[in-house]
Amino acid sequence: MDLVLAIADPIRRDILMLLRERVMSAGDLADCFDVSRPAVSRHLRVLRESGLVVDEVRGRKRLYHLDTAPLAPLMEWLTALHVRWSGNLDALETEVYRTRRERRSSPSLLEKKRA
Repeated sequence: MDLVLAIADPIRRDILMLLRERVMSAGDLADCFDVSRPAVSRHLRVLRESGLVVDEVRGRKRLYHLDTAPLAPLMEWLTALHVRWSGNLDALETEVYRTRRERRSSPSLLEKKRA
């Protein structure tokens, strides 16, 4: 399963946030949502297949925990994209600042008419 598709769903993102805090069973997770337990199980399957969630059997319970390692390549790509985009924003901000400075230092139309 593609990582981006796995995190595209808001319920799956909420599950990841819950698992960030602690290890939980499917039942514990289902109690946090207004969807059926089978729906939560399907979301967990998608997250498991993407590698973001790892399950562990303890007795009769299956516990789930977050594994952020698969996010590393996505984070690197997003960081590279952000750096490139923010660099463009820095250039735009510099141009806006320069334009404002030039406007302040040049006489206004009203001052030109008076002269």
